[in-house]
Amino acid sequence: MNVRRAPPAQAGGAAAARYGRTMLALTAAAEPPHVALTEADDPTPAPNEALVAVRAFSINRGETKRLETMEPGTVTGWDVAGVVEVPAADGSGPQAGMRVVGLVNPGAWAERVAVPTEVLAPLPLEVSFAQAATLPVAGMTALLALQIAGTPMGRRVLVTGATGGVGRFAIQLAALSQAHVTALVRDPAATQALTALGAHEVVTELDGEFDVVVEGVGGTVLGDAIRHVAADGTVVSFASTTADETSFPTRELFGRAPGASVRGLLVFPELRREAGRGTRLLTTLAGLVAEGKLDCSIEREASWREAGEHVQALVDRTVSGKVVLHVD
Repeated sequence: MNVRRAPPAQAGGAAAARYGRTMLALTAAAEPPHVALTEADDPTPAPNEALVAVRAFSINRGETKRLETMEPGTVTGWDVAGVVEVPAADGSGPQAGMRVVGLVNPGAWAERVAVPTEVLAPLPLEVSFAQAATLPVAGMTALLALQIAGTPMGRRVLVTGATGGVGRFAIQLAALSQAHVTALVRDPAATQALTALGAHEVVTELDGEFDVVVEGVGGTVLGDAIRHVAADGTVVSFASTTADETSFPTRELFGRAPGASVRGLLVFPELRREAGRGTRLLTTLAGLVAEGKLDCSIEREASWREAGEHVQALVDRTVSGKVVLHVD
């Protein structure tokens, strides 16, 4: 991938004044696959932000879908793993030289990024940068969904879109919590892989009722999940991968399943509800990875200089596990 200078409109003059240097970044581009490796100005951290030298980041389908509508030269990216280069000026968060994982909105697809310390956590030595990079969006979404729905122990948990990054984490986290986990998939060929992660059943059609539904497909799948939620159960909808509308007979919710609820989840505003929640969630997830209890399901791992083909793979849905790019 060739390197070019980002358009002047996207240059951060304040950042350049502070650090007097530029960096490389993956930025939005006009032509497919709508991403290019360019030069950009360093970020300027706020007092509560640490400057992190990025070692790896994962790419999410939500990021890739937005690229073609973004202003060329814009740096995007949410998941980041790296080393603290400059600690936060207010004294919060990890110190210089510490290995960390964090979440930003946006800016992760770059050599350096300013990360709020309330969503930044130290990494155990047993966790690689590639593993850590999968945790912020996918891992925290799965963990938040289960927390919103209540303690999974002994309950019937349904995970739709189960082969995706959030789905795979949700299966494992629910199984670790001693729930009975059903994974809904389009292709039964995924059965062996999802069973290995902790799914008790892998199905292509729904039957029975579920106390907790972690739903990431939308459309008719969301409507079907509502038809199968149990009384006092919770459907947590965190994504829509289809343009299909969602419909269901209203009596299927209030009549058949009194007390049931449908809750929307978006990780960024959810974390803002409670100070430091992001750091705590990331610490929990990294600890589970370090203990060998959580598989990060990395399907592709490559240099960020090869980003184009991997971005396109996510857009085309030819990859289901996590894709991690290394800043080399």
